[in-house]
Amino acid sequence: MNDKTSPVAADDAWTPWRRSTPARIGLGRVGDAAPTAELLRFGWAHASARDAIHARPDLDALEDALAAQGWNPQRVKSRAPDRTTYLRRPDLGRVLDEDDATRLRPVPGGCDVCIVVGDGLSALAIERHAAPLLAALGPLLPPGLRFGPLAIASQARVALADDIGERLGARLSVMLIGERPGLSSPDSLGIYLTFDPRRGRTDAQRNCISNVRAEGLAPTAAAARLAWLMRESLARGFSGVALKDESDNAALAPAPAAPLPDDSNKEPSS
Repeated sequence: MNDKTSPVAADDAWTPWRRSTPARIGLGRVGDAAPTAELLRFGWAHASARDAIHARPDLDALEDALAAQGWNPQRVKSRAPDRTTYLRRPDLGRVLDEDDATRLRPVPGGCDVCIVVGDGLSALAIERHAAPLLAALGPLLPPGLRFGPLAIASQARVALADDIGERLGARLSVMLIGERPGLSSPDSLGIYLTFDPRRGRTDAQRNCISNVRAEGLAPTAAAARLAWLMRESLARGFSGVALKDESDNAALAPAPAAPLPDDSNKEPSS
């Protein structure tokens, strides 16, 4: 009997596992090299990630979709004048363009929440997931929240929401932004929540929800988690490492018991 496992048998053993995950597992080998098919898949995944970084989002379609939901979208941009500069100078992506900074004024009477949708490092992410997530978020928020204009930001880094939120006088900023693409996730969306946004905030003062996409955290599930964090941040007056995400516990908590009927006026039984 031959104890050596054939390449075909080894490959077949991994097939059920590959169907359950986008991770690159059980690649196999041909001599000392990877199989040609796997090299081609790797090249395709790498090209998809590069395309996601350099692609321009369809901001017209995004603006129309958000306006149809009842948001008040307003376009802004960072001080990075183009994509090449944006990639080489992350600091410029954290600061508003001077003209846009002049246009943005505090909301009369103040606002509770400022939402920013930024292209970040993946145009695909905001094209695919921003509108569905915000559509799911609206019904989960408490009534009476005061929103500033929804900013659609080009050449944006996470901290750009600090600059925007501070200029609008928002108590809380929420940044939806395209994350750095991975080899199996070119369209991953990240969400960053910051209480009392202002320039100079650090990542320790934010809460993050990552990997929002169909194959990761679904937009509807991300909306539920975000709504919980928004409510708790506004109620407690802080965000970041001090605010632990306990949204799963809230979802698992039993519903309050229904009150027992009042039998005080009921005729006694004979």
